[in-house]
Formats: sequence, structure tokens, C-alpha cells
Amino acid sequence: MSHWGVTVITNLVTAVPVLGQAIAEFIYQFNSLKTIGEISPHARKNKIIIPEKYFLNIPKSFLSMFVGIIDGDGYIHTGNSGKGFIKINLVLSLNIRDKSLLEYIKSILKIGDIIYYPKSKTPTTCKYIINKTDLQEILFPLLIYHNINFLTNTRIKQYNKARYIMENNISKYENINENNIKNYINLPKTPEDYIKLDYFNNWIIGFTISDGSFHSKKNNDFCFNIKQRIHDILLNAIKLVFNTTVSIYNEKNKYQQLIMTSKKDIQTVINFYSYSGNHPLIGYKLLQYQKWLENLKISKRYKDLKF
Repeated sequence: MSHWGVTVITNLVTAVPVLGQAIAEFIYQFNSLKTIGEISPHARKNKIIIPEKYFLNIPKSFLSMFVGIIDGDGYIHTGNSGKGFIKINLVLSLNIRDKSLLEYIKSILKIGDIIYYPKSKTPTTCKYIINKTDLQEILFPLLIYHNINFLTNTRIKQYNKARYIMENNISKYENINENNIKNYINLPKTPEDYIKLDYFNNWIIGFTISDGSFHSKKNNDFCFNIKQRIHDILLNAIKLVFNTTVSIYNEKNKYQQLIMTSKKDIQTVINFYSYSGNHPLIGYKLLQYQKWLENLKISKRYKDLKF
């Protein structure tokens, strides 16, 4: 039974006196994706119904990778529609060179729209936008079902606000009480706890697609670096995954960066992105990584690496 089908039938049977609620609860227990809050009936207009089984079969590795990308380059927007009503959507904005990446993500999730800016023959930016209804019925319930969380402070704050609004069925922006927003995500307390998360490695893949870089310097040092706003425990967790001893570089007390250049570290990077069984890199970052590997293979300094 489709997720929407369960919702419609449940609404109907609850209207039946005495037994209605019991029947509804019986039906709902077989529905794994629990809708967050109430869905506006206007949101279902012309909606293509996809069986819940399809969404449950989306690999956890893909969802973990996607959350990593959102933690890096996306955001969960909660704003005023201009008429006092709340507008919520998830937005992933990328350079037009990553158009194929967004198309791939949409082909798997089956939700959202891709929009190009500026709206001309030569756009420079593409955006993948998932609306509130699909966040309520599909994406957020999927993440809850798989116990996958956003891991950056900024994205967690945005998620908490959006979920608070959904769960409390708040429609007017003026009715948002910031003091009532609860924390739905309990982050690990230590770097060691992060690496125990079964989705952390694939989250790193997505985060790399957003905030990682494979490049070489003028002195022929080959580098892999990953950059993030100050989040010491998270960066140290990534450092543990790559088993490196390099120091985390602090930039203007605003960003932290992990930079790896030694032969040992570069070999670990290759093993992680090529042979770990994680979700593969996609989009422009995959092309960058492949070019980086090609140049590494002809480098005399790194000639002992195993590819």
C-alpha cells in the first residue's frame, strides 16, 4: 500500500464511530514512514503516488551520502511566504557543472525539482528543491526510519526548527516560538562516538562532495583537504577515520581544515574513496578525484602508492 494510500484510508476510517480509531491504528502500524504533522489537502493536488516500499528500498548508503552533501552545501529554509504563512523547503544549490549530480539525486529520491539560475540560455547555478510536503512524508521520515542525522550545527538548528513547525502544525510565521523549539538530534559527545555511527563513512563521502578537495601544489605535493566551520569534535572524528596525525588548521577562528599530503595519508585517502565499499563519489568531485589519481600515478614522489 502506498504511503499516501494509508494516509487517505486512515483519515476515512477514523470517522467511523467506536471502531474507527482502532481500525486506523491497525492500518497505520504497517506504515513504516510516519508523516510528521498534518499535510494540507491542497498539497496533494496532481501528486504522483509512489509505493512506500520504493522509498524504503533506497540504500542507506545513498541517504547517508545525501545528508553529507546537505550538511555541506544545502540548507533547510524556513521563511515567511510574504502573506504571513510559513514556507519550508530543503535547498541544495550547486554550480551548473554539477547538474548531473542533482539529476542523479532526484532520480533516486523521486521527489523535488531542479531549477536553473539565472533563467537564461547560460545558467550558472542549479538548485534542487524539496518542498515541505515531501519533507514531511518522505525525506525526514526516511532519515528517522534509518536513524540518520544531520551532523553540522547549522543544519541541525535548521532541521529542529522545521520539524518543530511540522509537528505542531504551525502555519503562521508569527506563531513560531523560538523558545519552544526542541532538539531532535543528540550528537555524539566524542570523536570516537562519531566513528561508531554506521552511516558516518558515507556521510563523509557526501561531505567531501561538498567541502572536500583533491589537488596538487606547485611543489608537487598532492593534497586532500576537507574544510568546515568550527566543529572540533566532528573534524577530529574525520581525522580518526583517516588515521592521520596531522594537525587541524584553524582559519580566522571561523573555519577548520584538515590537510593531508604525506604518502601514508594519501594512500589512506585512496583506499577510502576507491576500495572501502562506501557509496562512490559523484558529480564534479568524482571527475576531480579521477584526474587527481591520474596525476598521482605519474608522480615520482608518490610512485610507491597502490592504486
